[in-house]
Amino acid sequence: MNAIAFIFARGGSKGLPGKNIRPFAGKPLIAWAIEHAQSISRIRRILVSTDDEEIAKVANSFGAEVPFLRPAYLATDNAPEWLAWRHALEYVKSEEGTLPSAMVSVPVTSPLRHLHDIEKCIDMFEVGDADVVITITQAHRNPFFNMVKANPDGSVGLIMKSKKEINRRQDAPLVYDMTTVAYVADPAFVMSQNSTFAGRVKAVQVPVERAIDIDSLQDFQIAEFLYKQAQGS
Repeated sequence: MNAIAFIFARGGSKGLPGKNIRPFAGKPLIAWAIEHAQSISRIRRILVSTDDEEIAKVANSFGAEVPFLRPAYLATDNAPEWLAWRHALEYVKSEEGTLPSAMVSVPVTSPLRHLHDIEKCIDMFEVGDADVVITITQAHRNPFFNMVKANPDGSVGLIMKSKKEINRRQDAPLVYDMTTVAYVADPAFVMSQNSTFAGRVKAVQVPVERAIDIDSLQDFQIAEFLYKQAQGS
């Protein structure tokens, strides 16, 4: 398999400034993503896409390639990460003359993932029946049961209505949260489409304790607690 891992880590985090290189359990947060990717034998290169020179320096020190700095217009709060994916793939194509057979995105914000979470995503992609493989975890709230939206008249109602009345959460259709544990995508699909769900998507389910996505100080503190608990300390 000709797979390349990409780690996308812009410098302008608002929820938790400096989070990508913030120390987590003894090393910068981005180092966890790099080391996870390094442990997957089917991944032959690890490229970090960042607009931040300090992030680039830390990533290099842990063995990742940072062959370019991401343009500022692709690192704003409103810039879709999909475009950063495409930019990184364009770099690889210009350097190697071809696209890899798979791109594996290993987000910085999920340090509690296990290696086999990534492996399962690659396994599912290799079957050849998906444009993108995502990771999911069972949602704690359900739009058919306990999630509401505001109506124009000031009342609230369920986001999703079912044909039959649902009085217990257990009777509602299963729904899942997307996680940032890992993504595996067909580079040709990324280059030709504009979003994940423009194609055929499959999913690998991970337990909620490995699915935390660090976006705030509270998320960071919860992740540290879960990590220490898993280590028995």
